[in-house]
Amino acid sequence: MGVTISGMTGAGSIRHNNRSFSAANVDRSRTEQNIVFCNEDLKQVYHMVFDEALAAYNAKKTKTRDKIPDYYEHIRQSKQEKLFHEAIFQIGNMSDCGCGTPDGERAAAALKDFAESFAERNPHLRVFNMVLHMDEATPHLHVDFIPVATEQSRGLSTRVSMKQALKQQGFVGVGRKQTEWAAWMEREKEALTEIAQRHDFEIISLGTNRPHMDLPQFKEAAARLEAVQQQTAAVEREVAELERQRDALKGTVRLLKEADRVNAPLHDIQPEKTLTGAVKGVTVDQVEQLKKMALRSVTDRHKVQELTEENTRLRSQVPSMKKRLEEAQRQQRLEQENRRLRDENYYLQSELQE
Repeated sequence: MGVTISGMTGAGSIRHNNRSFSAANVDRSRTEQNIVFCNEDLKQVYHMVFDEALAAYNAKKTKTRDKIPDYYEHIRQSKQEKLFHEAIFQIGNMSDCGCGTPDGERAAAALKDFAESFAERNPHLRVFNMVLHMDEATPHLHVDFIPVATEQSRGLSTRVSMKQALKQQGFVGVGRKQTEWAAWMEREKEALTEIAQRHDFEIISLGTNRPHMDLPQFKEAAARLEAVQQQTAAVEREVAELERQRDALKGTVRLLKEADRVNAPLHDIQPEKTLTGAVKGVTVDQVEQLKKMALRSVTDRHKVQELTEENTRLRSQVPSMKKRLEEAQRQQRLEQENRRLRDENYYLQSELQE
């Protein structure tokens, strides 16, 4: 079976990753199957990683206004750097590696191996939150990390910088189309490909690589895709409603089948009419049974009619579930592309400022 390897980076949502809240596409009954590799407090990690370098930096400053009291707040308010970055990795999609399927389990095992080797490949990306989600359509890995550049001559000797952190890992940007980030992401997808192949996956593609966009192009694309995020949420709600109606149809069909099985065994009752008009050959129990059957038949006829009408109404309201789910999938891919474009915009701005 051929599958694709996909990966992207963007601004993460730690509360969503750790299921402090859940979107409509999350199956809460499977949330306990998620694997949490690490879940550290971001502020505490900042203290552990940067406090020593911050103290040394402040010691060289004679004026209070030039000192940085809190590096976490300093980066949070920065227009150049982010507090952290998120990368998401996935093998296949819901049609070939869906959660709960054997191929989905193999994909999860490969992603687990990939997660456990991430830190070794990326010594300058300090991971503080890493979760493998098994409660959505397809297993996928969220990796939240701080890019840590060391031995720096500008600012803190150890500071936040994705560009410099990746350079220290050997990734050098070549023009605007091949940034450090793009080269790093390709290397990570190649690493995931090798691991997936060890789990007997045939990789047909590493995922779609779109050409780099300049800032005006990005703004135009982002404006179009901003509406897609809202449409995605609406589609997810509609799909949930369609699934509810589908379940209602299943119940209707079951009741119709039960009603159809109601059939009085009239061939067992063979009455004979006497000369006086009386009936012989029929017991009192059989008469009572006939009365019950007649009443039940009337009730069942009404029930069948109601169920048939309800069945027809629901079928007329429910479009093709496959098409709606495919549309929701497409919207989700667009939303992921939007995140990727936002991240590329960040690097464009970072390069201009540097």
